[in-house]
Amino acid sequence: MTGVGSHRAEPTPPGSGPGHSHSHAHGDTELEVRPLPRLVLLGVLAAVAVVTVVGVVLLWPDRGEVDRLQGSVGFAAEGTTFPEATVDRVQKACPTPSDGTETDCGQLEVTLAEGPDDGTEVSVGIPPQVAAAGLEEGDRVVLLRTPGADGQPATYGYFEIERSTPLWLVGGLFVLVVVAVARLRGLMALVGLGVAGVVIGGFAVPALLAGESAVPVALVASAAIMFVVLYTTHGLSLRTSAALAGTLAGMVLTAGIGWWAVTSAHLTGVVDEGGQVLSTYAGAVRLQDLLVAAVVIAGLGVLNDVTITQASAVWELRAAAPGLSRARLFTSAMRIGRDHIASTIYTIVFAYAGTSLTLLLAVSLYDRSWLDLLGTEEIAEELVRSFASSIGLVLAVPATTAIAVLTVPGPPDPLEVS
Repeated sequence: MTGVGSHRAEPTPPGSGPGHSHSHAHGDTELEVRPLPRLVLLGVLAAVAVVTVVGVVLLWPDRGEVDRLQGSVGFAAEGTTFPEATVDRVQKACPTPSDGTETDCGQLEVTLAEGPDDGTEVSVGIPPQVAAAGLEEGDRVVLLRTPGADGQPATYGYFEIERSTPLWLVGGLFVLVVVAVARLRGLMALVGLGVAGVVIGGFAVPALLAGESAVPVALVASAAIMFVVLYTTHGLSLRTSAALAGTLAGMVLTAGIGWWAVTSAHLTGVVDEGGQVLSTYAGAVRLQDLLVAAVVIAGLGVLNDVTITQASAVWELRAAAPGLSRARLFTSAMRIGRDHIASTIYTIVFAYAGTSLTLLLAVSLYDRSWLDLLGTEEIAEELVRSFASSIGLVLAVPATTAIAVLTVPGPPDPLEVS
């Protein structure tokens, strides 16, 4: 018998190839788990899986409402198109002359590559930051074409740099490196990542747009993602199941702490243009709840990392020291967990700091101290995200460790264990 319910295997000879088990670990150690803890763990996960499926059904968005909202915000005037063009020459930006004479600075000379004026050369103005972005001859840009009124010729303006080629290249390099280094594990991780994208794009985003409660949507979507991602990437085993249970516990803790922090700090969720657009055109979306949902989803990757590590640590420690009591096994595994917690908290905080670097620089220009500005919506939101995710992450470590310790076999003879 193989799969989640079976964990008896012959010892793997040193140097043998991969594929001898489905667990996540450097040694892929298997243990004979007793029927009761196996039944309890798998029973709880099965119940959560059923709740997740029911949640998806109940929270499935009304496609009519979603279709009405999508595309409801006018991006440009009617008839406007966005043709691509090839850069012929870049005029760097320069200061405006004091005498008011016209200059050709800050201009982009391009040749249209599509549309009714294909092959036509035009000149469009560009912002200084675009001129300084390193555009060269042969690069591609996207223009904004506005039809002329009363027979007048169309006018063109700069819209953005065409970036699809470098994005595809860096994406392809990412896939190549992951598969080359991690091999089958990496490939399965990419499959899980694709599933996560489908769940978020096909269920979570439409459900949130349709006005479904954001926190339940986030929890249901996150649970669905974790069921697929963990078993796909790390294999069908009780070790993975213990990590999954710890991950689910961490998700619930993160959602509860995030909800309390957001409501206590009275955060509105409207800090940028995106929040303003949602509040104007999608009034059913509760932005406070959306902020909590963002905290839950943002922490999934790191949460998965620490729970898998903790479950693997317990399995390996039990295999190496079968005589340890459960209390000592828990203590030993937590020593590993504490080291992981310290490094992972840095990961979360630095990730948020990196994405908010522009905001941090802008805030430093104001004539008020950092302490005075901590309570502003922009900074408070980032602090709540960091702290709530970190607290949920930290609590998931002892939760996963306890689940794994209660699942693995106990010492052979408790009376002989010191």
